[in-house]
Amino acid sequence: MDPAPPEAVPTPRVDATRPTRTTPDGRGASPAAPGSTVPGSAAPGSAAPTPTPTPAPVPADKAARRGHERTRPTRISGAWVAVVASAVVLLFLLVFILQNQAGATITFLGGTSTLPLGVALLLSAIAGALLVALVGAARILQLRREARKRAEAATDRR
Repeated sequence: MDPAPPEAVPTPRVDATRPTRTTPDGRGASPAAPGSTVPGSAAPGSAAPTPTPTPAPVPADKAARRGHERTRPTRISGAWVAVVASAVVLLFLLVFILQNQAGATITFLGGTSTLPLGVALLLSAIAGALLVALVGAARILQLRREARKRAEAATDRR
């Protein structure tokens, strides 16, 4: 004869794919309903509670992880970058002017002149840049005047 099988004790199932329930205000786990289990709690008849994973500590800032702090660029370093960029642009302009030595007849406001093509194009580019700078300076002055009026109006209200 076979001995009677031992009475099976039902073990509660915890589904790790489901999120834990939270209170309506979202501050944490809600009290467990009778007969349900909460992750991290001891099941009836089990020896120890299931450990809840804890997040790893995060360094205070990225510089602490790297071991050094990045230095901020200075005005002098920005000036050097501008000088190098300007030298490269001037080099390209010089090459352009030297390669375009053919004469070009320029007529403007009744005057006529003959210039090398590279020089004529360079002068027209400079004239265009000055025109744009003039319009930009006028707009900057207009905005400064408007900002000064707003600042004076805000001071008067106090």
